[in-house]
Amino acid sequence: MNRLAPMGLLLTGLALPLAPLAAQHAEHGSHQAADPIAAAVAASSRTPANIARDAYRHPAETLAFFGVTPGQTVVEYSPSGGWYTEILAPLLRDKGTFYALQPTGRYLDGYRTFLAAKPAVYDRVKLVPFPDQAGQIPAGSVDTLLTFRNVHNMVMGGTETATFKAFYDLLKPGGTLGIVDHRLPESRDTALEKTSGYLKVSTIRRLAEAAGFEYAGSSEINANPKDTADWEKGVWTLPPTLRNGETDRAKYLAIGESDRMTLKFRKPAK
Repeated sequence: MNRLAPMGLLLTGLALPLAPLAAQHAEHGSHQAADPIAAAVAASSRTPANIARDAYRHPAETLAFFGVTPGQTVVEYSPSGGWYTEILAPLLRDKGTFYALQPTGRYLDGYRTFLAAKPAVYDRVKLVPFPDQAGQIPAGSVDTLLTFRNVHNMVMGGTETATFKAFYDLLKPGGTLGIVDHRLPESRDTALEKTSGYLKVSTIRRLAEAAGFEYAGSSEINANPKDTADWEKGVWTLPPTLRNGETDRAKYLAIGESDRMTLKFRKPAK
């Protein structure tokens, strides 16, 4: 009997760590349940290639900074390949409303195909072509309007004034405009904004404030000090585009994605 006792103690000892481990898993599941943004970021419907970019795009921190919650009406302007749609659609599916405001052009049909591929996830996404949103998204009905790495396209195409006005009209009084874009140092020639894909913080502030928005703060969540923003082929030199192909590929991968500003504006409350 004495020989069996140590084995029993050993088995008991092996069982002890399982309780804290189970508690850790329960705590993790409880944390995700308590944090709907974290749960949406962890959604199994997301594609591995997009998940790999979380290290540069910090979606949970970014959406939290912009104040996105599951019960809001949210517009994403120019979702294109659907990177943020993979997170926003499950986040807003049950309690909120999610409009994908996609400019007409080459990305519109591709985005329709993207939505159709996973109807169980994206069946409640309301796709609205831009600039034909009038009547499809009620004016003054949106809590938060988000756009990621798109303002530089507006500036390069000369559509920035009209687009910011549309943003202002869609938002409720007190609503939030959240912008992430590639950051050009303030000391650089402003002419680079037309060709490089980078913009100055002051340029975006000027555009937003001219449309009637109030500046509500910034975050360094998406900053990358390794990006010098002076590439011959613009921001597209860096990943994920890697416009130089195999030339200096390792160098650009080591730098990572661009240095990005994260800016929050607010439509004045009545």
